[in-house]
Amino acid sequence: MKHFIMAAILLVAAKAADASESLFNPESYPQIHCLALNVYFEARGSNLADKAAVADVVLNRKNDTRYPQTICEVVHDGYKKGRRDCQFSWFCDGKADVPKEYDRWAEAQMIAWGMVKFDKYRGITEGATHYHATYVSPRWAKSLQMVGRIGAHIFYRWE
Repeated sequence: MKHFIMAAILLVAAKAADASESLFNPESYPQIHCLALNVYFEARGSNLADKAAVADVVLNRKNDTRYPQTICEVVHDGYKKGRRDCQFSWFCDGKADVPKEYDRWAEAQMIAWGMVKFDKYRGITEGATHYHATYVSPRWAKSLQMVGRIGAHIFYRWE
């Protein structure tokens, strides 16, 4: 019931807010904000399971010693001044990182909040630390164990 009430409050707030505004204060919850941005830009047009899976991968990386130890560091991983070698392409594409669709932005924030605060949907990727869109075939995919496909993405983990 608590999750339903929180979701209802966030949806009402989303309708009242500008698409680029957060439902919560990003300065107070920067890690949730970074996760929500990643969900929005990586999977906003996909289904709920795919969005949750994208968030799960970020959290799996955060908990893996091979990756940075905060959500924001994971999302921004690979970005270096003068060189763009980002793990998540939206972060280095040169476009403004401002959500434009408030319904999808509100949903991304709710997913991020639920994942971080309540472990909602955690484990959906069975430990995946990588994913890619179904329409690409990256070289690294052959070196990892495929977990499966969820929505528009294929998920992988270290063996």
